[in-house]
Amino acid sequence: MVTSPEHITLIRCPNITLIPETPKGRGIFATARIPAGTVIDVCPVLVLGVEENREHIEKTSLYHYTYNWPIKTRDGKTEKLQAVIFGLGSMFNHSREQNVAWTRDIDHLIITYRALRDIEVGEELCISYGDHLTFVDADAHTQDKDVAEDGIMTLSNIQV
Repeated sequence: MVTSPEHITLIRCPNITLIPETPKGRGIFATARIPAGTVIDVCPVLVLGVEENREHIEKTSLYHYTYNWPIKTRDGKTEKLQAVIFGLGSMFNHSREQNVAWTRDIDHLIITYRALRDIEVGEELCISYGDHLTFVDADAHTQDKDVAEDGIMTLSNIQV
């Protein structure tokens, strides 16, 4: 929520807690009911340079916490860089059934997280990392895995 061109209001929902050890690692959980649409957190962003990311960040565990961040180049094209999200942005775990959505504000270098639906006490707040996961999805259903493996088996039986 921008109040003026020089000021950005940073908001954090008070009804959340960080639990250090869960099946997914650290996680953010509701300590009170959070209504749909509630702003969970507004986080500042640090955009990394291409060389900085490639030469340093990609070689560390920090890389797994970065987000893709589009920027406009001088010639008007869009380039994808990596960004470090401060605040809770890098603490939300992944779920295919996420209850938190995020929106980039490219001009102000912030991300806003909002509850997609009512979140109940004790429920973990999760976002979707998309399809390109660098880890085994803890929420993946056995059925989904079987379907994927059946698809591979079908393809392997096709003769060219």
